Amino acid sequence: MGQSPETSRRRRKVIQPLNEASLRDLALSYAGRYATTAAKLKHYLQRKLRTRGWAGEAEPALDALIERFVELGYINDVAFAETRTRDLLRRGYGARRVAQALHHAGVDTDEHDLAPPSEAETRAAALAFARRRRLGPFATDRPDERGREKQLAALVRAGHDFDTARALVDAESEEEAEEWAFSVEE
Repeated sequence: MGQSPETSRRRRKVIQPLNEASLRDLALSYAGRYATTAAKLKHYLQRKLRTRGWAGEAEPALDALIERFVELGYINDVAFAETRTRDLLRRGYGARRVAQALHHAGVDTDEHDLAPPSEAETRAAALAFARRRRLGPFATDRPDERGREKQLAALVRAGHDFDTARALVDAESEEEAEEWAFSVEE
């Protein structure tokens, strides 16, 4: 009826510890596959070293390898931050949520002198979020007080400040919300 335990089990492949070449290959594969930052690549390589071990005699030179990738242009924290910021704003997230995502990715916005999103970008993002989630004037029915609070909380969780959330949720019509969003001078 069944197979014996000796024939039914697969043999596990023995994982070889990493060396200089395999570590570089892993880093190159990761940087080629994903848009990444220096901090995320370092975290990935450290995790691989923990799971597979190190075959070299001296400690692996992770910082030198990552610095070389930065010099070659395989990793660019500024380009990553700009792309990630544009993506999050387009999806409707606010400045606070953008800063949180960049911090999580290991991008130091002060070190790279990155400017936060402008007021116009933030308002357009809030409008996009409200429209996508059907909040405020984009809802099918006007919410009661509890529903209004939930809508405000959703906008605040998305990274928008309370004044922005209130302006959108309390807008009487879609036109009023759009006028508010695009009335900022840059």
